[in-house]
Amino acid sequence: MLERGLLPDFSNEAIAELKRLKSPPNDVPDIRDMRNLLWTSIDNDDSLDLDQLTVAEAMPGDKVRVMVAIADVDALVRKGTALDKHAQHNTTSVYTAARIFPMIPDLLSTDLTSLKLNEDRLALVIEMELGADGTLLNSSIYRARVCNHAKLAYNNIAPWLEGNNTVPEAVSSVTGLDENLRLQDKAAQSLKKLRHVNGALTLETIAAKPVFDGDQIKALEIDEKNRAKEIIEDFMIAANGITARYLSAKGFPSIRRVVRTPKRWDRIVEIAESHQYELPYEPDSKALDEFLVHAKAADQMRFSDLSLAVIKLLGSGEYVAESSDETASGHFGLAVKDYAHSTAPNRRYPDLLTQRLLKAALEGKPIPYSKEELDELALHCTKAEDIATKVERRVEKSAAALMLESRIGEKFASIVTGASEKGTWVRLLSIPIEGKLEQGFEGFDVGDQIKVQLILVDVQKGFIDFRKTN
Repeated sequence: MLERGLLPDFSNEAIAELKRLKSPPNDVPDIRDMRNLLWTSIDNDDSLDLDQLTVAEAMPGDKVRVMVAIADVDALVRKGTALDKHAQHNTTSVYTAARIFPMIPDLLSTDLTSLKLNEDRLALVIEMELGADGTLLNSSIYRARVCNHAKLAYNNIAPWLEGNNTVPEAVSSVTGLDENLRLQDKAAQSLKKLRHVNGALTLETIAAKPVFDGDQIKALEIDEKNRAKEIIEDFMIAANGITARYLSAKGFPSIRRVVRTPKRWDRIVEIAESHQYELPYEPDSKALDEFLVHAKAADQMRFSDLSLAVIKLLGSGEYVAESSDETASGHFGLAVKDYAHSTAPNRRYPDLLTQRLLKAALEGKPIPYSKEELDELALHCTKAEDIATKVERRVEKSAAALMLESRIGEKFASIVTGASEKGTWVRLLSIPIEGKLEQGFEGFDVGDQIKVQLILVDVQKGFIDFRKTN
């Protein structure tokens, strides 16, 4: 982190501010009391920095009202404070295998500003009324007091939602929660289906998390998509669209997350041709999704490898500031035009910025940031997030290098994940580990599958090197 200009520790000023902070205020006027609703958090097993709660209500005509509560982090992390300056510098929490470096201190992110179980908290609620097909009929945003009635984990409730398990105790112990989660799942699936009709991409990648036994890494745990994750993913995509449009309607600028038209569409067309599928020569997200659905049906086992190649060729997202009368570039992969990050203010600085803009708009206060300030912040957030990702990958590679130390000389099947002047990278198909192809890389491009031999690892530097073999 220090090498790349990030701050692993909080300043003395920030720590002094932290010591003076107390619980969020309870005497906020004109705020709704919604603590009685069946709010729940769904996150990773070990997550404590809980940013959002969800709940749903059935309405006449097969419609559903979905509500997403976002932690009011701004209530305690005020603009211009030392805590805010630290958050602005790093712009994101950095999650490494060895340690988490929170954007704001644990006392806040995992306690006072976390939507903790059985704790009353201030929140911004994004409410949406959905038709049976996932169409957004109405939406609103307001402040409320909420309470988390069940802390749920993706991997615990997903098997039940998918029909492969009994109701988890955390669900059955809260009256009516099983029915509410089923309603949320149904609404999320309708949102997902509608997005795919509009060209959202069907992508499934494999992420790996090192599992430690004391100081030793004993395995890489595969992290895959499931129905519980889709509830949160689809609700958050919808909520982020609503916040972007709300700010625009109020004449406020905003920070959008965009993934522009793919720069390497020609290579995506080539990969489709290798699967006996023809894509148009101009970028078309709906046509690409149809190819991905076709490819997944043809080879479920290797679909994550194809997804990885497509993701690499689509390119990474970036933050851009936009005034209310501009038109966003949109998010190619999600097939949405209006997309602002707003649902994780404990973990991402753009979301905290958006929260401040939303609160000012709701309360009729002056715009807290000029368009010029947002332009600078958007650029900084894009760069800092990229740096944070590199830090996370570096530590992941060190962890992977530890696992591979005893396997030098072994041969593996792999897929090319990067090819440029800087070098060629491959990811192993048997273990989700990526390394550099140091020998025999000529002529290969993203998506090619080749056999490689492990020739070197350096745990300290996170180097994992391969050569092309037969």
